[in-house]
Amino acid sequence: MSEIVISGSGIFTPHESISNQELVISFNRYIREFNQKHAMKISSGRIRALKESSADFITKVSGIKSRFVINKSGILDPSIMFPQIKEFNDEGRSLQGEIGEHAAREALQQASKEPNQVDAVMVTCTAVQNLYPAIAIEIQEVLGATGYAFDMQSACSSMLFGIQIATDAIYHGNANCVLVISPEICTARVCFQDRETHFLFGDAAAALVIEKKESCRSQNAYEILGTKLYTQFSNTVHNHFGFLNQASTRKTKTPSRLFNQQGKKLFKDIVRIASHHIRQHMSHVGIAASDLKRLWLHQANVHINRSISKRVFGRNTNCKESPVILDEYANTSSVGSIISFHKYNDDLEKGDIGVICAFGAGYSVGSVVLKKSTLV
Repeated sequence: MSEIVISGSGIFTPHESISNQELVISFNRYIREFNQKHAMKISSGRIRALKESSADFITKVSGIKSRFVINKSGILDPSIMFPQIKEFNDEGRSLQGEIGEHAAREALQQASKEPNQVDAVMVTCTAVQNLYPAIAIEIQEVLGATGYAFDMQSACSSMLFGIQIATDAIYHGNANCVLVISPEICTARVCFQDRETHFLFGDAAAALVIEKKESCRSQNAYEILGTKLYTQFSNTVHNHFGFLNQASTRKTKTPSRLFNQQGKKLFKDIVRIASHHIRQHMSHVGIAASDLKRLWLHQANVHINRSISKRVFGRNTNCKESPVILDEYANTSSVGSIISFHKYNDDLEKGDIGVICAFGAGYSVGSVVLKKSTLV
């Protein structure tokens, strides 16, 4: 597997950002208006009064301080509380295709690759905005890449699943160079009226170039020592939105059709599953905890990341060993671990070992063990 490398990474960060304080002002205004509108029902005990939130509460429970978003005005308008997004631009381009292209071009530049040297494009993210044609085929066309392209989803682990599929394709001779892209518009599947989840997500895109080691010309490449995937069914985190909703006999909008989770159970389960997965994967490729220089984790919750890092390293870690970007980006689903990798990898020395790991709904977990390339 070390004959295959990640030769480039790229990200797209939206221009607009929402701080915790801005979000809370909007949320609390909605809460006050709701409680005032339903004062009679609340006083009679038929419904409960909704509880306001605070910026300090959000940071304390999650580590999040702000999030980048595709549309700020709609989210902060108490009468809307949802991003306002055009489905397609005048050229028929999808929004996910546009932000995915931005990330892909940066990844290609870092890898010193031309688009026509790419012979497979994969869009791997939590959800795509249209069933067909595939967003990946759209990006393939715009870039001028060759070969084949397709979309796939595996929640927050999507990019890691994509990395394994890409390495398998190269290993078996079905591709020489693969673009794996995740354009995540997470704010479109959040209930911004829910105190427990309205602050969790942000928007972003990321991309990786994966290719044969022999063709790599990158100045900052990482050899893939191994990939590993794992799934275990759980409905602890779910989103029941899908194309059959329109045909459903249940016409009312329900919270389950947006992001929904059992936070305490998720924390307990995912820390155990992900840390065991990483340790087992490292052992399989002959890497000890003392050999590990960097752990790029999925960015969902700072307390989850600290707990997993401690179990993997066998001690408390610092922000250099296990970087956190969710304070600025919030949870960007499958993009988070790749943003962390993109921003915090060029300081490593040749031969240093790192692990990218993502985990989420399903449950699904994916990891890739990397070694800083000695090619250049």
